Amino acid sequence: MDIKRFGPGHRRADGPPGTQGVAGVVIYRDERALVSELAFQRYAIVTPHANQSNTALFIVVSGGGYVQVGDERARVNHGEAVVWPPGLVHGAYTDGTEMRALVVELISDGPPTEISGVAADAEIGDGSARPPPPPTPAEGTLEERNVSRQDYDSNEGEPW
Repeated sequence: MDIKRFGPGHRRADGPPGTQGVAGVVIYRDERALVSELAFQRYAIVTPHANQSNTALFIVVSGGGYVQVGDERARVNHGEAVVWPPGLVHGAYTDGTEMRALVVELISDGPPTEISGVAADAEIGDGSARPPPPPTPAEGTLEERNVSRQDYDSNEGEPW
């Protein structure tokens, strides 16, 4: 049995250039998927960026904040997930709340790319350097939310 530790004390600050107030840790990786945990402080941001070859699921497990897919932005809370299709600019940020999320990146072909920069130093599979496939046009939208602001508890979250 292999137990993976994550959460407070196991995260490191990282992300694409411009990312602030976000720490994460890779929980699992192989040639098919990469799973990371991200913790957002108040007023944190994972700068908008595109992943050219892999689909990612951004799953909010506590707190809440905002996500971007293409030009669309929406508020998300714990218990909600967003699909980040390959080739579309995406990002996430918080305002006066904290947020914790799991990111599951489904590897389409070749070595995995970074998930918000937290996976840059890990090696996958046979270690060969296969070029990523050319990007294909992607479509994506955020699902309609039926949760009101009063349903969200801004006191949720966890210590950094």
